[in-house]
Amino acid sequence: MKKLIEVEGEGLGLFLGERITLFCGNYIYTGKLIGINNLFVKLENAAIVYETGAFNEKNWKDAQKLPHEWYVMLSFIESFGILK
Repeated sequence: MKKLIEVEGEGLGLFLGERITLFCGNYIYTGKLIGINNLFVKLENAAIVYETGAFNEKNWKDAQKLPHEWYVMLSFIESFGILK
């Protein structure tokens, strides 16, 4: 088995201060990443994306804004990145 090598400057920390999209077990969340700890990430101006539409479109087809900052459990994040 290959040993994993941790690369500095990779992972969620790379996106602090950026608007990211988190694909999770049940939902897709998007927002500005403002915090990370060992259990959660914290999003500002967060939304739940119920319908994406085409990924090359500028806006989500159906994204519902959340009322305040939002926490997402790290253990539920399947993938992440900057999409829109």
